Amino acid sequence: MDFDTRFEPHYGEAIEIAPGIRRLTVNNPGPFTFHGTNSYIVGRNSLAVIDPGPEDADHLSALLSAIDGRPVSHIFVSHTHRDHSPLARLLQRETGAVIAAEGPHRPARPLRIGEINPLDASADTDFAPDLVLADDSLVEGDGWSLRTILTPGHTANHAVFALEGTGVLFSADHVMAWATSIVAPPDGAMADYMASLDRLLERHDKVLLPGHGGPVKKPRAFMRGLKAHRKMRERAIVERLARGDRTIPDMVRAIYRDTDPRLHGAAGLSVLAHLEDLVARGVAVTNGAAAIDGEYAPA
Repeated sequence: MDFDTRFEPHYGEAIEIAPGIRRLTVNNPGPFTFHGTNSYIVGRNSLAVIDPGPEDADHLSALLSAIDGRPVSHIFVSHTHRDHSPLARLLQRETGAVIAAEGPHRPARPLRIGEINPLDASADTDFAPDLVLADDSLVEGDGWSLRTILTPGHTANHAVFALEGTGVLFSADHVMAWATSIVAPPDGAMADYMASLDRLLERHDKVLLPGHGGPVKKPRAFMRGLKAHRKMRERAIVERLARGDRTIPDMVRAIYRDTDPRLHGAAGLSVLAHLEDLVARGVAVTNGAAAIDGEYAPA
């Protein structure tokens, strides 16, 4: 994959990146957020805000400054990780906007007996939208229309938004130029992610504006690369099983040996996502359900 890590966040400043689209980046950099979470303001007279971000007083102030007293009809939320959704409630208090999203936070599958969700801390479990967005639904504002495409995978409730008539798609955490999306059970599911990627590959969007980092300027070529990357990772896991690796930590040490150790926990969850899919397809076997501490073998 040819990732693009060139990005200037311009914290606190609304940057116009296309006619009627401005981006503000939260000052919350980290190994999972890159330089920070991107919020987008769409429209000129009456506005929509996409992914307001975490509860951050400075970012709320920057958003309100950029809004500059104009009406905000909708706040769109792509998914319920804490770096994307919590500020929606505070922004709604200031603007009266309708909060729109696929739905509340939920895991991609039920938790198994005794299973603990290691991602609970990152989930905004208090979130509930005013407007539940169905797949292919269209919300129209003053001079803009946003179409919802449901893209489960990174989370069960992940959605992306297409700005009709422009070729612009707000891809949130599903497709990003700087890195691959984290797919981590039980919040996410690899089979769902790959199916969602195929859905976007059927489209002909001109540019993707993600939740972190800069734009994806050649979306279909980049997404084909993402799909190939995931298939390559799957083959690496099957190869490690053939070589005798039986646990996820063993596989992570071999497959992710050049990856920042701070990301090895997330890498383990990504391997689990692949193994869940491989077990479901009969390529790998394990005792009982696929688990982070399970032992695996080739089928």
